[in-house]
Amino acid sequence: MGSYNIAVLPGDGIGPEVADEGLKVLEAVSARFGHEFNYTKDLVGGCAIDLHGTALRPETVSMCKGQDAIYFGSVGGPKWDDPSAEVRPEQAILGLREELGLFANIRPVKMFSFLSESTTLKSDVVKQVDMIILRELTGGAYYGKPKKRWSTSRGRYAVDSMKYSEREIERIVRVGFQIASGRKKVLHSADKANVLESSRLWREIANEVADDFPDVELIHILADACAMHLIRRPTDFDVIVTENLFGDMLSDEASMLAGSMGMLPSASLGKRRSDGTGLGMYEPIHGTAPDIAGEGVANPVAMILSGAMLLRHSLGLDREADVIEDAVREVLEAGHRPADVAVAGEPFVGTSDLGTLIADAVA
Repeated sequence: MGSYNIAVLPGDGIGPEVADEGLKVLEAVSARFGHEFNYTKDLVGGCAIDLHGTALRPETVSMCKGQDAIYFGSVGGPKWDDPSAEVRPEQAILGLREELGLFANIRPVKMFSFLSESTTLKSDVVKQVDMIILRELTGGAYYGKPKKRWSTSRGRYAVDSMKYSEREIERIVRVGFQIASGRKKVLHSADKANVLESSRLWREIANEVADDFPDVELIHILADACAMHLIRRPTDFDVIVTENLFGDMLSDEASMLAGSMGMLPSASLGKRRSDGTGLGMYEPIHGTAPDIAGEGVANPVAMILSGAMLLRHSLGLDREADVIEDAVREVLEAGHRPADVAVAGEPFVGTSDLGTLIADAVA
């Protein structure tokens, strides 16, 4: 039994809906195992802009630094989607990653075999998919300087800089090797070394780190080729490590291998303690889905599975995490499907009902 402090940042769109179901399942874990989860909720993203004029308040950052983990929904939506706006919802998540030093984004992509008919891809291509995409999270084009727009007599211009230091590359690649060591001992490193200097440095440092992991095979692959082979032969991949921009795109593409973005969780981690735990932010990889917000049809599975990752990576509660993952599998395998992976024409289970079914399976 233990007492843990968790920041809950539901955000916008379907974020609050799926966050409610994630908390419902965590409370079932609390009741079964005798843990105490203390939640501190706050606004981030568009709703914070509406109330406070900023997507991420300094007070929110300070609060999060004092927690054991952060449970994050999603931010953004058409209401705030003005490309010329100086304040944007996405500044919340980018700011938290930077302020909290969350440099490693772990995105597991696993196809439940009984859902293989739910994807638009051929069942025999995806039914054995089980991989991890490791995305560098605090460098590259999203954070590089200069980053600006300007106008001249010749027209409008914009620049984003893709910048990486040796330290940033070394630490994320090392995490990739560590994960690969515990799996199939194969690490694909995706870059664009044929055209980008930052990727050539990435590849050079990956080769150097590889010397510390002689039991792991390092395979370099160009990011565009990786995108193609993820669809053509996805089971060739086990662990992929890549930089921020490529990781964002490749992991969203890979989500379709599992049928829907609504199925995939993620963990954003920083420095770890000696036991492997530490502060992290846990969130579904999907967006705010404003077209279905408030309709009770959003898939809460990614949020619930993000809660399992929270228990495992920040709190060290491996058994409890396993129980959540087993409950999700049990409920889905029994035929209770959210709308985004339901067979066409078949009935589906709404957001709250699916969360209750999974919480009951945990209990």
